[in-house]
Amino acid sequence: MIDVSHLTKIYKTGSVETVAVNDVSFSIKKGEFVAIMGPSGSGKSTLMHMLGALDTPTSGSYVLDGQDVSKLSKDQLAEIRNKKIGFVFQQFNLLPRTTALKNVALPMVYAGIPKEERVKRAEKLLEDVGLGDRMDHTSSQLSGGQMQRVAIARALSMNPAIILADEPTGNISTVQAEEIMRILQDLQKQGHTIVLITHEPSIAAFSQRTIHIKDGKIEKEVKNGRKH
Repeated sequence: MIDVSHLTKIYKTGSVETVAVNDVSFSIKKGEFVAIMGPSGSGKSTLMHMLGALDTPTSGSYVLDGQDVSKLSKDQLAEIRNKKIGFVFQQFNLLPRTTALKNVALPMVYAGIPKEERVKRAEKLLEDVGLGDRMDHTSSQLSGGQMQRVAIARALSMNPAIILADEPTGNISTVQAEEIMRILQDLQKQGHTIVLITHEPSIAAFSQRTIHIKDGKIEKEVKNGRKH
């Protein structure tokens, strides 16, 4: 599903070069749940931006679902982001005065999916994440954990090849964080491919394996016992 080979990202400021990601290679199989973990400044955010088709590498290749993302134009990258990647962010990124149902349906609006199908799919996704009774609530009427569930439902709306979760538990309580991680585990059991970016070992432990990154390089890979 994901094949990263010798991926490198160098930022240039005048004559100064900063190597944010340095010759990174790894693969993630379809249906796998993998965490990428590292401290602040390790390069994991830069790597996440490349995996999410939000940025392009300086060198190396990134193949997602059979397509080499590293060689695409800006328009093609935007299409990949909309159709192949479901994003779950730390800040939720929901429209504040819009209902949960409309937030989930939004990516489908951009994709030109008819309204009846959008509503039907959004309703089912919200029911799947336990928010069947909160569809008409706006973001301001939901807790942090509930907003993150809406964000997960939205991420699934286009049936993406991968779900990319960037610090998804950073703004919610420990109890809510465990609930979110169990939802991600359930999605993986249903066949979804999940890539989790985190700096917390307790959150990474919910995944099947953890890729540790430090100073822009892969430090080690560890198989997890999985929290149940």
